[in-house]
Amino acid sequence: MKNWILFIGTIVVVFLLSMLVYSIMDRRTEAKFAYHAKVKIEGIEPRDSLWGLNYPRQYQSYQKTQDTTFKSKYNTSGFRDALEENPETIILWAGYAFSKGYNQPRGHNHAVRDVLASIRIGAPKEPGSGAMPSTCWTCKSPDVPRLMKELGVVNFYSHKLSDFGSQIINPIGCADCHDPKTMNLTITRPALVEAYQAMGKDINKASYQEMRSLVCAQCHVEYYFDKKTHKGAQYVTFPWKKGFTVEAMEEYYDNIDFADWVHPLSKAKMLKAQHPDYEIYSFGVHAKRGVSCADCHMPYGTEGGQKFTDHHIGSPLANVENSCFVCHRQKVSELVDDVYERQTKVKQLISQLQRHIAMAHLEAEQAWKLGAKEAQMAKILKGIRNAQWRWDYIAASHGAGFHAPVESSRVLASGSAIIQDTRIELARVLASLGHNQPVKMPNLSSKSELQAYIGVNLEKEKMEKANFLEQVVPKWLKEGKEREAKMKINMLN
Repeated sequence: MKNWILFIGTIVVVFLLSMLVYSIMDRRTEAKFAYHAKVKIEGIEPRDSLWGLNYPRQYQSYQKTQDTTFKSKYNTSGFRDALEENPETIILWAGYAFSKGYNQPRGHNHAVRDVLASIRIGAPKEPGSGAMPSTCWTCKSPDVPRLMKELGVVNFYSHKLSDFGSQIINPIGCADCHDPKTMNLTITRPALVEAYQAMGKDINKASYQEMRSLVCAQCHVEYYFDKKTHKGAQYVTFPWKKGFTVEAMEEYYDNIDFADWVHPLSKAKMLKAQHPDYEIYSFGVHAKRGVSCADCHMPYGTEGGQKFTDHHIGSPLANVENSCFVCHRQKVSELVDDVYERQTKVKQLISQLQRHIAMAHLEAEQAWKLGAKEAQMAKILKGIRNAQWRWDYIAASHGAGFHAPVESSRVLASGSAIIQDTRIELARVLASLGHNQPVKMPNLSSKSELQAYIGVNLEKEKMEKANFLEQVVPKWLKEGKEREAKMKINMLN
């Protein structure tokens, strides 16, 4: 009896081991053919559909960035009018295109469409027309590094946005981050490489884990258009030479006497923060512990037993199990509540600061109307510039309230102190000019009233944009598709 039990047990063990070996061999065979190349990708290939023939899982997951249904407490992957939600910002951006329209960003797949639909770029009717430079395309498409290679970087930056309307038709994709020969992560935008050089660093020495953030840092950063170094070109440059802090970048801009625009109400020389996501992330606990952008925003997934990087780039809150549970073991609800708690505190500071800055612009406008002198206003204008730079540095960053809540709060507290001192100085100037009452303010809660106050004719802008989208954009897309249809495709056996 004992021998029979040992015999049967041996058979069971052998059977299970055989099944395990078969499963391992099957998975290895599947892995061998999972990424069998069907197309030879040569040069900078902007069409994701071709990359998708070789890497179907990554391509299919990336296509999900078209989905705009995700909504969290403060952010969304769909349309949301940020000016309607925060009308005071219209005063902050008076005289700048952001006062016309500003929506929350959608997924990467919408990048080109959202640029064309934006009220901010106007309605250029033909190549060479419009106010916006070609530089505005820089982060929106893999057609950009293709054109940079074909034309030269400086030449690319020397055109109008409308010059490349039929050339830039593919949204952010594979060629923006991957070397087609090795599939290694690669930097395709010169500004990041040049920023590293300015800091005395070599980006070629970055580790693989660092590259999982640096490919994002090509675009999710603070930058400005350098109009002086290359005549006729608006060259994308990162102000990183002195460091990543808000003060270091402010010093950089002050040293080169840079301003994005002059505010028409306060007459302050203003700075417009772009989206310093990478810089703020670098001050957070996740960055300090070696967690990359991709770890949270592009976590690993599995399909058919195959592990792959999920290219449905988006909020970790939409995929807590894969994003957060790698390191954390709390309940989903606890993790999400923790994020919202941090975000809420930062959002409150942002809201308080932006109201004080809006009021300072309006008070400065009143001071000028009463005959204030430049000497009286010099310190005030610097205070408005510095306070709004700190506000915008955090407000414009995607996820700053969670990426680095301590640094975000520090920056906002600094901005609040600056604007409070500035408004006290404004009160003194106004009193010296015979104005001892609070300045009468427009309705700071009404988008339409504030846009009318600063002279934005939104209905006219919308009408011109509608004609542009109906008449010009389809022509650009048709020309672009016809051009791509003629491009050679090398199919492999």
